Amino acid sequence: QVQLVESGGGLVQPGGSLRLSCAASGSIFSINAMGWYRQAPGKEREGIACVSTADNTKYEDSVKGRFTITRDNAKNTAYLQMNDLKPEDTAVYYCAAGPPITFRLCPTAHGLNSWGNGTLVTVSA
Repeated sequence: QVQLVESGGGLVQPGGSLRLSCAASGSIFSINAMGWYRQAPGKEREGIACVSTADNTKYEDSVKGRFTITRDNAKNTAYLQMNDLKPEDTAVYYCAAGPPITFRLCPTAHGLNSWGNGTLVTVSA
């Protein structure tokens, strides 16, 4: 397992951008698939973006074209660039890691064995 710490959340106006970071430690980062998940108030957690060990990516439909997931194995960090943010993007955002096979199951969370504590993103005028 890896230990994960998210950062970069905050308050942003509609149409604005944020970049979330997920710093990993405790294991070999490069062998894990990574994902970003979010949970809005009163809603279920949903998977929004995943990246494989080979840098393949998947996105949930509502964020396609607006969000980009990347990873930097040299820095043991995954990122989520979020552009054109909307009020409905308001949520606590979590990063997660798991064995490479978990990428096939994305956006479900099956098999993911490491989670960060989350960072709050609020999109409001």
